[in-house]
Parts: sequence; C-alpha cells; structure tokens
Amino acid sequence: MFYDYQPQSRLLLGTAGYPSPAVLQQAVEASGSDIITVSLRREGEGGGAFRQLLTQLNKRVLPNTAGCHTVKDAVTTAHMAREVFNTRWIKLEVIGHADTLQPDPFALVEAARILCREDFQVFPYTTEDLILGEKLLEAGCEVLMPWGAPIGSGQGLRNIEGLRTMRNWFKHVPLIIDAGIGAPSQAAQAMEMGFDAILLNTAVAKARDPVAMATAFGQAVQAGLTAHEAGLMERRDMAAASTPLFGLAEFGS
Repeated sequence: MFYDYQPQSRLLLGTAGYPSPAVLQQAVEASGSDIITVSLRREGEGGGAFRQLLTQLNKRVLPNTAGCHTVKDAVTTAHMAREVFNTRWIKLEVIGHADTLQPDPFALVEAARILCREDFQVFPYTTEDLILGEKLLEAGCEVLMPWGAPIGSGQGLRNIEGLRTMRNWFKHVPLIIDAGIGAPSQAAQAMEMGFDAILLNTAVAKARDPVAMATAFGQAVQAGLTAHEAGLMERRDMAAASTPLFGLAEFGS
C-alpha cells in the first residue's frame, strides 16, 4: 500500500525520453504498470498534447521534482505539480551531487518535512542510509525510495548488503527501488529481496524496442515478487543432494 493506494502492478514507469508519444503509450500498456511518473518540466514541453496522452493512459500519476537542487525549488515545484496534476502525491528529488545525482540528505529531509506538513504524500528519492530513512519517516513520509545505483547508470543494485539491511530494518515500510535498474534480472533480484516495487525509466525508454523491454520488466517484477512470496531456498556452503540416498538400488560386486 502506497499511502491510500494499493497498486495493481509493482512496476512504476517513467515517461521521459521515449522516441514518440505512441511508443510511450504502448510501453506503458505493455508494462502493466498502473503508476507513471511525470516531471512538471516534461509536462510543460508537450503542453496540451502530453496532458491528453496522460488522460488516455488512465494511470495514477506520480509527479516528481526532477532537476531540483534546493529546498525552495523542490517545494515550489511540488506545489505547481499538485495544481497541474490534481494529486497530493509527489516524488521528492533534491539533488546534491552533479555527477552522481545523489540526493542532498539535509535538503531532502527539510523539503520532506515542509511538504508533509502541507498535506503532500511524499515519495522521497533517497539512498540506502538508515539514519536518513529514519529522518524521512519522522518528517512524515510513509514510503521510502532508495536508489539501486545512480540515475540512468544501469548498474543495478550496487550496494546489495546495504539495501538488504535497509529492507530488514524497515520491515513495515513500503520500499521502492528507484534509479539505476538497467535489466529485468536486476529488477527481479530486488523484488526477490523483498522490496515492494521498482521505479525505472531509462532502461525502457532507451531500449532498442521499448515496448518489448517494458513487457520484460513487467514480467520480471512479477516473477521476483512471486518468488519472494513463495520463499526462496537458503544458500548453502556445501552441496546437498536433491535425491535421497534411502531407497537407492544396491548393486553387487
């Protein structure tokens, strides 16, 4: 459950960078996603045509504050997005490092506190840092969105142990892997670890066939979720025969 909404799909899909609006629409439908992310900047580029496309898609919209580097910019963008998209949801990004696009932890918490106080339902883009996660929850967030790797890098889960620790520490908090996923296998791995959803954009939008890739990611996310719920076998240091020794035929010398 993400605030007041139970998603039908655990794949959240971005809407930037597709070769055409038609391909974007086909990819969203192929993914099975019922939540799409939209930046206010992206919406402005397409004007009424892009807004019409969003209406046709009939998906839950998660606007974001992409490109914001200060608390003031993020809060202002969030207010504009709430008016444009008529939603309390906001994916909060406050970038602190130009090369890695890592979030600024101090500005992120401050912006989250302001927006939660102003009745936004905040989805903060964060790292796997436990203290930062605690501060965001104290600020009023009910969902955390840790990165797998830097945005658009396709590196997958770069700090598996850190993410696993985060999942175990915040047992009852919805955790969405946001950024860095480049292959369906990486998405499945995150879901097998018990994360609640995956948000991605570049891996689908920039694929040779975005529609086929969206299909693959939708299937991978569902497969990982099913595997986690079914219960993965524990890893062993030694081999363990799958066929019991009892009952095997005995051959004379």
